[in-house]
Amino acid sequence: MSTTVTRQLEPNAAPHTRTTSAARQRVFSGIQPSGNFHIGNLLGAINNWVAQQSLYDNVFCIVNLHALSLPTTRDSLRANTQDLANTLLACGLDPAESIIFVQSDVREHSELCWLLTSVTQFGELRRMTQFKDKSAGRDENVSAALFTYPVLQAADILLYDTNLVPVGDDQKQHVEITRDLATRFNARYGETFVLPEPDIKAAGARIMALDNPAKKMSKSDATPMSAIALTDPADDIRRKIKRAVTDSGSEVTAGPDKPALTNLLTIYSLFSGEPIPAVEATYAGKGYGAFKTDLAELIVDALAPIQIRLTELEADPGIAIAAMANGADRAREYAAAKMAIVRERIGLTLA
Repeated sequence: MSTTVTRQLEPNAAPHTRTTSAARQRVFSGIQPSGNFHIGNLLGAINNWVAQQSLYDNVFCIVNLHALSLPTTRDSLRANTQDLANTLLACGLDPAESIIFVQSDVREHSELCWLLTSVTQFGELRRMTQFKDKSAGRDENVSAALFTYPVLQAADILLYDTNLVPVGDDQKQHVEITRDLATRFNARYGETFVLPEPDIKAAGARIMALDNPAKKMSKSDATPMSAIALTDPADDIRRKIKRAVTDSGSEVTAGPDKPALTNLLTIYSLFSGEPIPAVEATYAGKGYGAFKTDLAELIVDALAPIQIRLTELEADPGIAIAAMANGADRAREYAAAKMAIVRERIGLTLA
């Protein structure tokens, strides 16, 4: 039987009032404010967050400190952060149901990052795939923040005694290093941090580019036809889907030999709620043209309410600002309690 309970803001307790039948697992999710958000972000992450709000104690963070690992400006960072806050609310994240905040508003993230560097090995950071990919052999000319990025990410996760971290399979390495740092810290200073687990969805975790099914859909891709932005007009969406690459043949089927169709079918399945075999059956013998036409309209219809809400939020920026401030207050209370324990364990307090 469900009962309404209020849990105190202390480590290993949920940070606010919930209706629950048992203690819930805590989920931490971070998303970086950089560039236009697209259907890959929606299907691979945000929709899952919205669906899980009633199942877990959720902490959703706009990780603007992570955005500093690459060149940015004051105006672009502020604008991107506001845009992302609007986007999360427009897509259905509920500030009354989940904690939603901006990372830099909770200074304990930065403090714990520094403390965790003391149990982080240079070699394990150098082996991180993200650093190798983004530095691209330019080690001497990239920001040190890019190198230490995984430590801040570990601090984000560990600060809230996180049980589950929703990630794509390409981000699993970051959860693994977080577990390693937590294990090392616990061994040195005593049991302090929960060891998180990656939460990788079977479908939608990795939506690929429309013009290249071997490459993940990305906010930073310079090719306009590679992704459908959440703000794209209907005609742009139709044009992008029409021009999306396909595989040889004409049958609308998924498989290892059809990466492009598999990607489009995954998108269709996630927007419609139909399993891929059912979608294949619907378009058996109809060819790519009919499938693409219907897929485009499916996306247009799905994004319409999001775009309407985005317009409302953009007209009144104070809505998102107030929601983020409230979320930061709630997150800060929990983070402060956790950091008091961390400081005591390390020996940073005399009392």
